[in-house]
Amino acid sequence: MEINEKIVGFLSEVKKMKPLVHNITNYVTTNDCANIILAIGGSPVMADAIEEVEDMVNIASALVINIGTLNSRTVEAMILAGKRANKNGIPVVLDPVGVGATPYRKEVALKLIKEINFSIIRGNMAEIKVLSGLEALSKGVDSEESSEDGKEVAINLSRALKTVVAITGVIDFISNGEKVIAIENGHEMLTKVTGTGCMSTCLIGVYAGVTKDYLAAATAGIMTMGIAGEKAYEKLNKSEGNGSFKVLLMDNIYNFSSQDIIKRGKANEL
Repeated sequence: MEINEKIVGFLSEVKKMKPLVHNITNYVTTNDCANIILAIGGSPVMADAIEEVEDMVNIASALVINIGTLNSRTVEAMILAGKRANKNGIPVVLDPVGVGATPYRKEVALKLIKEINFSIIRGNMAEIKVLSGLEALSKGVDSEESSEDGKEVAINLSRALKTVVAITGVIDFISNGEKVIAIENGHEMLTKVTGTGCMSTCLIGVYAGVTKDYLAAATAGIMTMGIAGEKAYEKLNKSEGNGSFKVLLMDNIYNFSSQDIIKRGKANEL
């Protein structure tokens, strides 16, 4: 219950502070990520020009870096922004999308981790296993891993990198190297819409913008998406599919309330 109470407090702070979240993300989900940040109560900026990223970070409450669609220019922008965020003391969140798909992707992810101190890393099991140096099954940016060993993978990478690690799947695992939280919210339909993982990372960035408790912030972002996904599916008609689900998902993030957390939150410390 303690974690749910924290998340209720974070949600209230988000509504009051409207944290500016700077995203250097992929062009597949940019619009969805911006809208999800607006829906929960934050303020998005999606700047990735090398010439301005440091200035943009100077006015941000959090930075989210997503490697979904990489090129050499945006990688340089990510490093500049990340280092400035570290200097300014604001949280940096990494989404290592499809890190196991190509050698270049893995090389960039490891370079970012070396150059930037990340507050939170969120990925699926396959992505986190790649960062951990473990074998992983991946197909594009999707995971084909089970979540059975999620607790150990999360805690071990968290200790190795000294950062909060969040693994999303059927059961979500979040660790700061000491504690591990499991979340059992969500619905399979979330896997039928491109970018729900990216959007979850953005929600984490919003919450991280109002607290230094990054374990709880990661839990808040993932739980918010999970509960919204459950409620969206419950409102679907039989004739509706993933397009309608996506609209309902956004609506449920916009209308997300403390009562959703209290009544439906399924987060437990292991």
